[in-house]
Amino acid sequence: MTEQKLSDTSAAPSVRTMRASAPFDLHGSAGPVAPGPGAVAALRPLNPDQARLDTGGLLGRWQRRNAEDTLPHCVDNLHHAGNIGNLRAAAGESDEAFAGMWFADSDVHKTLEAAAWELGTSSGDEALRSFVEDTVALLARAQQADGYLNSYFTVVAPDERWRKPDWSHELYCAGHLFQAAVAAARTGVSPALVAVARRFADLLVERFGPGGVEEVCGHPEIETALAELYRLTGHRPYLDLARRFLDLRGRGLLGHGRFGPAYYQDHVPVREAREVTGHAVRQLYLLAGMVDVGVETGDHVLLDAAERLWEDAVHRRSYVTGAHGSRHREEAYGDPYELPPDRAYAETCAAIASVHANWRLLLATGRARYADEMERALYNAVAAAVSSDGRHFFYSNPLQLRTGHASSGEEAASRRLPWYSCACCPPNIARLMASLHGYLATAHDDGLQIHLYASGSVNAEVAGAAVRVDVRTEYPWQGRIELTVTSETAATWTLALRVPAWCDAYTVRIDGGPVMAPARDGYIRLTRAWAPGTTVVLDLEMPVRQVSAHPRVDAVRGCVALARGPLVYCLEQADLPPGTVLEDVRLDPAVPAVPAVPAVAAAPITSGHREDLPDIPVVINAGGLVAHAGDSLYATGIRRERPGTSFTLTAVPYFLWGNRSEGPMRVWIPVAATE
Repeated sequence: MTEQKLSDTSAAPSVRTMRASAPFDLHGSAGPVAPGPGAVAALRPLNPDQARLDTGGLLGRWQRRNAEDTLPHCVDNLHHAGNIGNLRAAAGESDEAFAGMWFADSDVHKTLEAAAWELGTSSGDEALRSFVEDTVALLARAQQADGYLNSYFTVVAPDERWRKPDWSHELYCAGHLFQAAVAAARTGVSPALVAVARRFADLLVERFGPGGVEEVCGHPEIETALAELYRLTGHRPYLDLARRFLDLRGRGLLGHGRFGPAYYQDHVPVREAREVTGHAVRQLYLLAGMVDVGVETGDHVLLDAAERLWEDAVHRRSYVTGAHGSRHREEAYGDPYELPPDRAYAETCAAIASVHANWRLLLATGRARYADEMERALYNAVAAAVSSDGRHFFYSNPLQLRTGHASSGEEAASRRLPWYSCACCPPNIARLMASLHGYLATAHDDGLQIHLYASGSVNAEVAGAAVRVDVRTEYPWQGRIELTVTSETAATWTLALRVPAWCDAYTVRIDGGPVMAPARDGYIRLTRAWAPGTTVVLDLEMPVRQVSAHPRVDAVRGCVALARGPLVYCLEQADLPPGTVLEDVRLDPAVPAVPAVPAVAAAPITSGHREDLPDIPVVINAGGLVAHAGDSLYATGIRRERPGTSFTLTAVPYFLWGNRSEGPMRVWIPVAATE
């Protein structure tokens, strides 16, 4: 049975029509985002102990790599780069000079959050647990009597405290502290951190709350953090302050600054905004905060504005990899359709912020398009930032690296680096990967929804019964997902399985028999009395796709990107014949590719495996040729290329580029002209 997937613009409910979900008990535990009992949210996230990733799958291996390599690497560098030393100085225990960026504390907080999620998932190791205990104690000692906690403004510029809201990042750092405290409390790793966070949060309420100073932070993040701290503690002033910060934004309180008020998203009230602007990370963190406050307060105008900004970001200003931010100057969004592949900034933190914002929108609305976008960003824009060893990182993620590229600094490096002077990305990666299992599935009173496919298990209380679903899959390399359902009783409930937007055809079998299961609003919904041991097999077809951009994306006109499943592929110099210049390579559909597996018939574009690339389960092979256009930079009339040598192109997943050797790379491949 083959089913065509409905468009994600079909009659899915908007946030305006959503009703508050039935109250649910968090039992003192929840994942990174936990809408409250009265929230206007369609779906309920699972608790950290209700989802597990197996290391046999790709996401599970990423999470294990994060635990074994990335997280310890971050901890080591916080010591070597001086972040921990800064806090010791703030506590009066050292006279070391301040090191790093003025917002260096935020990297400590993000690493603490990552450690909390990891220790809450596994036993971890004593070194990681000691890092948490020692750092929480240090933060408590560095905190001032009134609750203020920021090493830079304590050690370096005490007279400048609260005086530079446009650039100080004081509230931004506080926000990451609050999120670390939420993770530490929800996992039971370090409830003591909540006391530190609440002392600071209470100071913010006193200073910026009703009747207080009218001010916003130049780097949004505090809004989503305060909302989550409210969800943890039930202390309403935290949520009210988050809403107040949103209400104050757009009045020009931050001034014109170096890049103008749109850079800070302070040029128009958030409920009136129609376009994403400015610094991409700030915009996406602000979007996350808008959704958090909107669902907790029932503010449909705010939620509608969030969806409207998402539409603009995704349909006019995001890359095929799910990356955001096309301008190195300002680390910002560009004009509509301004998406140059070689000059893409595509900051790693923006991709992570996109995952956060899309997860919140998914919880609020239940709409599959947000899960689709979360998946696209995760498998491409986020994953590309981390090396195979988990200890080297990209800050920016271009979609093309030219032959002869001259690196213009850390943020435009041609290879992943072990650390950065502005090291916001590595600990941000660590906290996302450590909590990755929290994004797999959701629940509501009537059923369980699977959004990301990975080997592991999810369980929840559904229809009065304890339900468990074990998943086995080689996704994203293969489209076969095998699920085994276990329930205490044969209760009737609905298992919803996402059919990704890229998938045009699929089949479903239950206990070996085919079933008709049309996708509605992006999900197959299987409702039945589930007997223990029932098996469901979902097969998503994964042909190679040639993706083309909107004609207004001038930079890639006449090019296609190759994709398979959720993965975007790219060409690397390492796979070209010796002496071939990547910029001269064209995709030639008329030339059949040599199949990777002899048993597979030759076709213009095939997927398969290369024995000399054992760590890449699936490559794409396509016919290619070298084009010659002469040496002159400009020519009179329409320049005609002369086709040269034909050969087989091999494309590898974009997220794996740069792991074998340095060299040119491109996602968008020019298509050879045909007669």
